[in-house]
Amino acid sequence: MPSFAKRLCALALALAGFIAFAMPAQAVVEIDITQGNVQPLPIAIADFQSQDGIGKQISDVVSADLKRSGLFAPIDQAAFIQKGLGTDTSPNFQDWTVINAQALVVGRVSPEADGRLRVEFRLWDTFAGQQLDGQQFYTNPENWRRVAHIISDAIYERLTGEKGYFDTRVVFVAESGDKANRVKRLAIMDQDGANVRYLTDGRDLVLTPRFSPNRQEVTYMSFGNGEPRVYLLQLETGQREIVGNFPGMTFSPRFSPDGQKVIMSLQQNGNANIYAMDLRSRATTRLTSTNAIDTSPSYSPDGNRIVFESDRGGRQQLYVMNADGSNQQRISFGDGSYSTPVWSPRGDLIAFTKQTGGQFQIGVMRPDGSGERILTSGFHNEGPTWAPNGRVLMFFRDQKGGGGPQLYSIDLTGYNEQKIPTPSYASDPAWSPLLD
Repeated sequence: MPSFAKRLCALALALAGFIAFAMPAQAVVEIDITQGNVQPLPIAIADFQSQDGIGKQISDVVSADLKRSGLFAPIDQAAFIQKGLGTDTSPNFQDWTVINAQALVVGRVSPEADGRLRVEFRLWDTFAGQQLDGQQFYTNPENWRRVAHIISDAIYERLTGEKGYFDTRVVFVAESGDKANRVKRLAIMDQDGANVRYLTDGRDLVLTPRFSPNRQEVTYMSFGNGEPRVYLLQLETGQREIVGNFPGMTFSPRFSPDGQKVIMSLQQNGNANIYAMDLRSRATTRLTSTNAIDTSPSYSPDGNRIVFESDRGGRQQLYVMNADGSNQQRISFGDGSYSTPVWSPRGDLIAFTKQTGGQFQIGVMRPDGSGERILTSGFHNEGPTWAPNGRVLMFFRDQKGGGGPQLYSIDLTGYNEQKIPTPSYASDPAWSPLLD
């Protein structure tokens, strides 16, 4: 093919699913992601040059990010012919094409007089012999890992046409201790499991943390002194405040896309209904009114609709309604029960947990209920959350026979499942937007 972008067409579109991808010649192609596995692109990532080991650390993180996406296959450095390549010279492209490296990443890390680091990288199309991207960043040394994720995002976007998701964080519930007396703390980490930081001390049980669209706030439920309350936590300062004191149990708080509201489920007299609270006025609006359990609400990215689960028909199913509570319609009709719905940041899909045949499945469907597709199945899978590019999901899984929950990610092909390392058991993940 005449261009590197065209050689990557099938690869990029395999994750895009039912959307158009613009080629350099303005041709439009559509590929159904259910058609089969994705063949990852061979890419060579050389150790970034540096005076110490930080260059290799950065290139190792970039390599791990791209490999974990399932779209790229980093080539073993033992196969490299040209060694010690930096950013100031052009590669000998034949040395890279002969080992089938269709793309090449090189970089350099150098100290600045003010104590910061300058990190540079270049991305090359080895077959066309052209530079595709080249950027430099200035950062404090302790932030080197974040710069690596930013570089990964730049490479991912340049080669696929999709936004990356590596420069993000995940808030989750860290679990430790015996199953009968489990301590649950709120924690936050990079999307690859690094830089874990605990946000609560474990004295109070915490559940269902969710990120604000402004990235600096988390909402979650906590049982302090035996009372269930919804809190807002400022990530940078550690300050927290109670959203409100509600009679009965409170479940599944989640922000609106503009960050101005929190939507939740409140239980009263054995029933649970959906409520929205304006965070400025603290005014509460009731959105559903049934003699059933309505819970797990999630806004569409434009804020106009809400998906939720309800057992009003006899078992848990998914429903969609307008943001004011009108036009409530059931969208799930498969065998089994459906729960924990969450709307994709792209608006094209809704992820869910499905229980059927003794298995817990993570799947997706369109907002009208069509196109249901199961991505993974197991003894106990639950709680999907979307990466900000809408192409990867994270969830938690309990293993049969005991132990505790662990975090996993899977992309929309359903083929690239990855375990996310955490220091302890982990559940209830929630993915942040891209960081600023």
